[in-house]
Amino acid sequence: MSDAIIRSMEKEDLSEADKIIRLAFGTFMKHDNPADYRSDARYAYPRYNADPSASFVAKMDGKIVGSNFGLCWGSVGIFGPLSIHPEYWNKGIGSKLMWPVIKCFETWNVTHSGAMTFANSPKHIHLYQKFGYHPRFLIPVMSKKIESASVSSESEFAWARYSECKDDRDKYLEECAQVTNTVYPDLDLRLEIKAVDKMNFGETVLLFDENKEVEGFAICHCGADTEAGNEKCYIKFGAVKANSDAKSNFVNLLRTCEELTASKRLSVLTGGVNAGRYDAFQSMLNQNFSIDFLGVSLHQPNNDAFNTTDRHVIDDWR
Repeated sequence: MSDAIIRSMEKEDLSEADKIIRLAFGTFMKHDNPADYRSDARYAYPRYNADPSASFVAKMDGKIVGSNFGLCWGSVGIFGPLSIHPEYWNKGIGSKLMWPVIKCFETWNVTHSGAMTFANSPKHIHLYQKFGYHPRFLIPVMSKKIESASVSSESEFAWARYSECKDDRDKYLEECAQVTNTVYPDLDLRLEIKAVDKMNFGETVLLFDENKEVEGFAICHCGADTEAGNEKCYIKFGAVKANSDAKSNFVNLLRTCEELTASKRLSVLTGGVNAGRYDAFQSMLNQNFSIDFLGVSLHQPNNDAFNTTDRHVIDDWR
């Protein structure tokens, strides 16, 4: 058996990388047919298209056996999903796939990086601790059934779809960056917003204040062949300005996402929230979201970053 070779991902690798992601996670979670685990969703395609330069594969015995991805959110770096074909578990390939992503974080000069892993897996937590990542908070991944007839299309607040803002895109992108900068210094989701729009994975909703300035936004994947899956709208990231109106604005942002879900004739709205953001977590429960499963957040360095009660953010770092 040869040693694993780590190289940059290419478009031709995407299909195999996606199969391995499903197989690896399905096997770990003891799915009846691991190869079909979440077969309606895609992970490799969205991550690669957001930033091909931060996407990597491992090859061994002449074939792809694993992959890992980095996401640049300005001053924050997210890695994963890191997945290895089950036949190649426990051979040190996961560690090898971590190094190029860490190099990306160094190049990007991030001040914080992290991921989500299984809360019940000492093996995963131990792997990431070797690279300085510390488990800190539970992440409830939540969902809510949406019935189109029960969702009002006449909001009490102003919002828009980024895809329809043809003339003001640069302005709104800058205002989204201003929103996230109030949450955490130089946190920036513009790359994700543009990737979702370019690849037509879903929609970014913009919540406005009385001056038609962006008060909050949510980047959503919608439907099959995205990170959402069939019949689902997945809030990959959502945030409102950290100010005195954050709690009420966050509820309005959730309602905006419900309207988007209903308008696209999808039946489930889903997203994760770090439990360190207790008010945001409680707001989702109050809006009838229920917990599907729990992950745990991993942090480097070992601090809270923007996972505090006064930060109203939806993301699960998957």
